[in-house]
Amino acid sequence: MVRGEGAVLHLDDGRELIDGISSWWVNLHGHGNSVIAEAIHEQARRLEHVIFAGFTHDPAEELANRVCDLLPAGLDRVFFSDNGSTAVEVALKMARQYWTNRGEPQRTRILAFDGAYHGDTVGAMSAGARSVFSDAFNPWLFEVERLPYPATWIGDAGVDAKEAAAYDAFAAALDAHEGRIAAMILEPLVQGAGGMRMARAAFLKRVCDAARERGILLIFDEVMTGFGRTGTLFALEQIGITPDFLCLSKGLTGGFLPMSITVTSSRIQDAFRGADASHTFWHGHSYTANPLGCAAALASLDLTVKAVPRIREVEARHRRFIGELPEGWYHPRVCGSILAMDLKTDGESGYFADVGPKLRAAFIREGVLLRPLGDTVYVMAPYVTTEAQNERIYEALRRVPAGL
Repeated sequence: MVRGEGAVLHLDDGRELIDGISSWWVNLHGHGNSVIAEAIHEQARRLEHVIFAGFTHDPAEELANRVCDLLPAGLDRVFFSDNGSTAVEVALKMARQYWTNRGEPQRTRILAFDGAYHGDTVGAMSAGARSVFSDAFNPWLFEVERLPYPATWIGDAGVDAKEAAAYDAFAAALDAHEGRIAAMILEPLVQGAGGMRMARAAFLKRVCDAARERGILLIFDEVMTGFGRTGTLFALEQIGITPDFLCLSKGLTGGFLPMSITVTSSRIQDAFRGADASHTFWHGHSYTANPLGCAAALASLDLTVKAVPRIREVEARHRRFIGELPEGWYHPRVCGSILAMDLKTDGESGYFADVGPKLRAAFIREGVLLRPLGDTVYVMAPYVTTEAQNERIYEALRRVPAGL
């Protein structure tokens, strides 16, 4: 890659690719976006970085206020870090220490869904599904209570039964570990790296309400789903739940600079206040609240709020495409700007399906950058992708299965 412009990436051999996955889900508003680039440039002329311990600065304060203003009441405290895994790590550590500071150190267990992915740091790996990615580190990972995930798709006749069985397993876990569960973590509406698996909002709300009745803290990992990807600014809006922790990254800066935030409440923060140093949350980063990242995030937020109507138009077009789904695809699913489907194949299925690299190469030949999750293909293009470029992506989806 040598250059990016809007939804198009330019290679050093002259080829052009439509970035159908927003470069791993981070680029919301197109490559080389002048609004974000100018915001970074202007901030760099004033203050590029300063230690965020004993100091603050306007970009961080403005970003924290802006994000909280867009969130439900109660989510009003922001902790800055540098990537999605760390945003999750911070939430897990805060949840665990919250109960210790409150005098309930027995609350150590975490609930998480099968198939989840929350990052590659040790705590985030522990909360995610076990796989070859984590096998080498199993001795370091803490145990998590795994809950069945009732993944569904358009036309799924068995979803009610799956949700009933999943809820029963969840209720049994609550009873088995009464008074010992610190938090439940989930990717709201869509499990990203786990295969773009989707669950219905009503089921997730029922589970979250029951967890909250037992005093369990809720961690929403919106590293991927945040900033409009699901059709609303945040997926939590569709579930109707305000979590205790909200983890945000990826699209936060529009794909320009690494940054993440963990948003929580003053109620959680109060447990860490006081003269006892052991109650302090001892966690920090050299680049915490980097002013350049904050400037990029502020510019991206302005663009994202304006883009939400466009995302709903994209969702409607995705659904029309599903109605004419070509031969070879099944389990179609749509949520906001996310379109996903699985390829019918006689071989291995899942993340390591042999067909994955073949699909990727075939899409590149069609002029589209898609990175299948095994036999699952998804589209999550930048919001500036034109109708003509979207049609090229759909055409590639029509053509590729027949050519494999």
